[in-house]
Amino acid sequence: MIDKLALIYIENKKILAARSRGRDTYYIPGGKREPGESDEEALVREISEEISMTLAPSSLKFYGEFHAQAHGQPDGVLVRLRCYTTSERGVVKAAAEIDDASWLSYADRPRVSLAAQLLFDDLHAKGLLA
Repeated sequence: MIDKLALIYIENKKILAARSRGRDTYYIPGGKREPGESDEEALVREISEEISMTLAPSSLKFYGEFHAQAHGQPDGVLVRLRCYTTSERGVVKAAAEIDDASWLSYADRPRVSLAAQLLFDDLHAKGLLA
């Protein structure tokens, strides 16, 4: 199982998604934790690296966990996506391996990873994603 953390950042009922260099699929910004990091510490680090946004660990609130086939991995390799929200807002700028950071609506669901599609479904059902 691939363990990943993700930041749910929604504005105007659209969610921020990121596309890595050389990829065509979008992901929810975040990543994997380093040894010894908490979810919050890892997510703060990954968000800073990927979209140049600074978050306070205390601003993060656990939203939910989604499991799906990992994108680009052999059948049976699953990803566990632990999602957090934040009330903080900042300027988003793609950095490091991120080529594009875009605001996606529910209509963009086919453009994201399978785990992110489950998150899109959940957010849409709750009226949070247009």
